[in-house]
Amino acid sequence: MLDLYALSLQLLVEMRKADRKFLVTSQQKHLATSEEKNFSTTFLDNKVLALIEQNEDLSNYIENKKLNYWDLDGEYVTILLKDLRAKDFYKEYILKQNTSFKEDQDFLVSLFKKVIAPSDKYYEYIEDKRLTWVDDFPIVNTALAKMLAKISEKNVSTILLPELYKNQDDKQYAKQLFTKVVLNDEKLSQEIEGKTPNWDKERIAEMDMIILKMGIAEFLHFPSIPVRATINEYLEIAKEYSTPKSSIFINGILDKLVKEFETSKKLNKIGRGLR
Repeated sequence: MLDLYALSLQLLVEMRKADRKFLVTSQQKHLATSEEKNFSTTFLDNKVLALIEQNEDLSNYIENKKLNYWDLDGEYVTILLKDLRAKDFYKEYILKQNTSFKEDQDFLVSLFKKVIAPSDKYYEYIEDKRLTWVDDFPIVNTALAKMLAKISEKNVSTILLPELYKNQDDKQYAKQLFTKVVLNDEKLSQEIEGKTPNWDKERIAEMDMIILKMGIAEFLHFPSIPVRATINEYLEIAKEYSTPKSSIFINGILDKLVKEFETSKKLNKIGRGLR
């Protein structure tokens, strides 16, 4: 997710670089058009883009994660730049001179929201590059749009490249959940057996099995997470990633298991309202 975020951020920088190359090429032509002779540098002088391009954290992240995709896939940068030049907000923006930071920022937000985020070509590109990015795309786009609307010279070092996890507890939870599910796979499978009278275990969708095991792991190994929070979360995941009827199936199994765990005293939740 953070890789896609950095790649999309770098795309803004690359569009500016491509515009700069176009300017150099235009000035070298013997028979330049009127537009080429009077090329606007407003986009090139965008103060927010300059901040992003000069940020060492972003540059180092791109280099360390080998995300220099635009060196090889520059045609997508060109396509998006062409789309940008056709927009009315771009035509109005480049007529301005000595733009303020706020004007540059508003333009950049429009560029991202109206050109990059809705681009079918860019969507197809990230889908081909890394299939899991399709799921991350809406979240990353929202995060980027919010960041661009808040960025300033004072906060750029802290706001530009966010942490992947909310905090260390969040990161630790993800690791613990993964570990508990993997190490207790056989036991978790046994908990599910017999709870699906109309379904053989082999007939249950693999994604449904994974979701059920994650839910049971939270019931048994995470005493601070409320039962209802666990069920609601995994029902949402099932709606997003599994079959149309999976959420109903999973809800029935998890509800049945909660009652059994309560009866057998396996369910030990800490704190009020955790049922």
